[in-house]
Amino acid sequence: MDVTEAIDARRSVRGFLDTPVDPALLRDIAIKASRAATGGNLQPWYIAIVQGEAMTRLKTIMADNLATGATETPAYDVYPKDLAAPYRDRRYAVGEAMYAHLGIPRDDKPARQKWFARNFQFFGAPAAYFCTVDKRMGPPQWSDLGMYLQNLMLLAVEAGLATCPQECWAMYPETIGTFLGTPEDRMLFCGMAIGYEDKSAPANALRTARADEVEWLTTIR
Repeated sequence: MDVTEAIDARRSVRGFLDTPVDPALLRDIAIKASRAATGGNLQPWYIAIVQGEAMTRLKTIMADNLATGATETPAYDVYPKDLAAPYRDRRYAVGEAMYAHLGIPRDDKPARQKWFARNFQFFGAPAAYFCTVDKRMGPPQWSDLGMYLQNLMLLAVEAGLATCPQECWAMYPETIGTFLGTPEDRMLFCGMAIGYEDKSAPANALRTARADEVEWLTTIR
C-alpha cells in the first residue's frame, strides 16, 4: 500500500469487531507515528494505549456517567460557538448523512442520543489511544498533535486496522484524566478508537464528501 492508497482508504469507522488487537502492534504504530513533523522538534504529544480489562472498566465508567447524566466542563470547544457557513453546512450534512445510513429520522431525538452515546463505548472497538498535551502549549503545537494523529491513522490502515478519532472525549476531561492518571499540567486533546472494522455495520457505509478544490485551492504563479 502506498501513501495515496492509505489516505484514500482512511475514514472514521463507527462499528468495530470485538477481535483483540495485538498490544505489540498498537505500540509499534504509536512509536512509528512519532516521526510526524513538529515545530522546533517539541514533540508535544503524550499517548496512552487502553485495551483489555482497562478498556472494559472505562466503558463501564462511561456507561454509568451517561446513565446518571454526569457532565463536566469540557477541556475546550470542539467547534466554534458561532459556526458559520460553509462549515456549519458541512457539519449538518455529514450528520444527516450518518443518521440516514442508520435509518434514524431527524425527529427521533432519543434514538440520536443513544447513537451518540456509542462514542463513549468506542463504537465497540477493543482498544483506544488517548492524546494529551502540556497545558502551556498553543495552537502551533496542537497542529503537531494533528500531524501525529494522522500518521497514526495511516499506519493503522497499513496494518489492516480501522480508526475513529474522537474529540468528544474532551467533554469528560476529569473522568479520563483520573482514569489515565494524567498529570495536572496536561490537558486531554482527544481519544481514538482502533480495531478491526465491522463491515456489516450500517454506519460504515458512509463516505463523507469533500469540498470541490475551487472552494479552497489557489495557485499563484
